[in-house]
Amino acid sequence: MSMRLILLGPPGAGKGTQSDVLSRRYKIPHISTGDILRKAVIKEVPLGVKAKSYMDKGELVPDEIVTEVIVDALKSDDAKKGFILDGFPRTLNQAIALDESLSKISSGIDLIIYFETSPEVAIERLSGRRVCSKCGFNYHVKNIPPKQEGICDRCGSRLIQRPDDKEETVRNRLKVYQTQTKPLINYYLRKGNLKKVSGDMDVDELFKVIFKIFEDEHLA
Repeated sequence: MSMRLILLGPPGAGKGTQSDVLSRRYKIPHISTGDILRKAVIKEVPLGVKAKSYMDKGELVPDEIVTEVIVDALKSDDAKKGFILDGFPRTLNQAIALDESLSKISSGIDLIIYFETSPEVAIERLSGRRVCSKCGFNYHVKNIPPKQEGICDRCGSRLIQRPDDKEETVRNRLKVYQTQTKPLINYYLRKGNLKKVSGDMDVDELFKVIFKIFEDEHLA
C-alpha cells in the first residue's frame, strides 16, 4: 500500500520530527524542502546560491526553484512506494504545480495533515534550536541539550544557530507563513483530504494522534 503524505504547518510545528518518525515506521522517504535547499547552499551549486539570499532573510524561496527540486525528488525510485512532503507546497502555485506533476504519472496525494501551532510554541522551538556544524544533528537548548554546551555529542563539532532560526527571522517566517501558506489549508479542505492536529503536543502524543488518523483513513 502506498502512502503519499503532505505535512502542513508553520515553522516550528514539528513537521520535520514527525516526518522522521513516520519515515522510519513506514519505510518511505522524508522529502524536506528545507534540507534539500540547505544542502544546495552548502555545496554552493547554482540552485543553492539563488536560494541562500531568500533563506537568510526568512523569506520563501521562489516557487519555480522549489518546485523543480521537489518534482525531481519524487521521480526517484525511493518515492515510488510513497513519500512524506515536509515544507512543500508552501504556496497555492506550488500546490497546483504538484497536482499537475503527479497527475502526469497517474498519482496523487492520499492525505494532508495540518499542524495547528501557536506562535509562542513555534518561536520557542526554533529560536532554541542548535545544529551541529559538521554532521547536522539537531539539538535544543531546553528540550534536547547536548552533554557539553555548544558541542555535538556525536562528533564533537561546534553547534551553531542557523540564521533562519534567530528569533527576529523566525517571527518574519511566521508572518510570511500566515500570508502565503495558510490559503493552502482552504485549498486542501475543498479537496476533502486534509486533517487537522495540534502541533503544540509533544512528539509521542502527536504521533499517536496521527497514527489514529491513518487507521481511520485505512492507510496504516
